[in-house]
Parts: sequence; C-alpha cells; structure tokens
Amino acid sequence: MTATTDQDAALRIAAGRKPFVEPLRLGERLKEIRLAHHWTLEDVSQRTGLARSTLSKIENDQISPTFTAVQKLINGLGIDLPQLLSPPRVQPRTMGRRDLTRRGEGQRHPTPTYEHELLSCELAQKRMIPFKTIVRARAFDEFSEWVRHDGEEFLMVLDGEILLYTEYYEPLALVSGDSIYFDSAMGHALVSVSDADAVVLSVCTRGEGSA
Repeated sequence: MTATTDQDAALRIAAGRKPFVEPLRLGERLKEIRLAHHWTLEDVSQRTGLARSTLSKIENDQISPTFTAVQKLINGLGIDLPQLLSPPRVQPRTMGRRDLTRRGEGQRHPTPTYEHELLSCELAQKRMIPFKTIVRARAFDEFSEWVRHDGEEFLMVLDGEILLYTEYYEPLALVSGDSIYFDSAMGHALVSVSDADAVVLSVCTRGEGSA
C-alpha cells in the first residue's frame, strides 16, 4: 500500500467519526442556577411543582428529566431552554493570594470630611475595596453633595458613634460594634456625633466613583 493510499484511508476513517460532544451536565447546571438564587430544593419544588426527591436525583445525575420536567423547570424558574442547557461555569482555580496591611501602613487619602486609609493596596484585580475611615464631619451640612458610588458597601463602627445619612431613609445612629450593609449607589454620608472622631471599617464592591 502506497503512502497516498494510507492517507486516503485515514481520511475516510476520520470522516466517519462523530465529532466529540461534551456530555450534557443538566443536573450540575440546575444546581448552579438554584444556588445562584439562594434557593433550597424546597423553593425550587414549590416553583416548579416537581418533588424535592426528583430534583435531588436530577441534580445528582441519578435520573434524566423528562421533557415535561424540563418544561416545568423552565417555566417555574423563569429561564429559557438555552440557559438551562448551557454548560456550568468553570470555577476559577484558587490562587491563594493574600495581602497583609500592618496597622497604620495603608494608603491615606484625607478629605475635608473623612480621612480614609485604603487597605490591601498591593493586591491587584481584587473584587472588594477595604478601607478604614476616621469620620471628621460633625454635621451633614459639611457635605456639598451626597456620597455615592457603584456597587454595595458593608460598614462597621470600630470606635465612637456616627449618624448615617442616606438618601431614602431617616438618619440612623450607629455605635461601636454596629454594622450595616447598603447599596452604595444610594446617596449616603457619615457624621461623627461622639466627642472624638469616630472610626469605621468599610468594604465596598468594585465600582467607579469615590467616597
């Protein structure tokens, strides 16, 4: 057999093979959707009319859902078929990053109303912005406009007492140890009402704008 004949035979064999198709991981995808919405199996059962035991078996690939079950999942969860059939997201590999900030060694950014100390400044592409703030302002009138920035914010009072002014709520008194989570696109401002300047710790999701 000549080399040309060998190549022709190999091409014919390759042409007859079925292309590789990744197995449908519907159970894993269903679980991913459920957890993303913080739903329990009971929540999904109530939404779809499928028994919890059935949902558990689907998620663990013990059974394949029928066409009727798929329709109930789509309608009950408010998704379309491509969403349900798309492959689960690949979880990023943990890199084990860390960034230590010793006391007083953060990046300081003083303003007329606050003195911010940005923490974990060496870590690039982080999803959260942590910072400690000394609240200098003593009255809401010291702010020329609302503070607002994209994302969400967690705030805990470390020392002293503050009033948290927000765009849609009455001023809220917070003392040392109190914490609050809020949408930071909502206008907000902190005022210290203790004898000394109050100190707070904040963690913001990444977004444009400044506090």
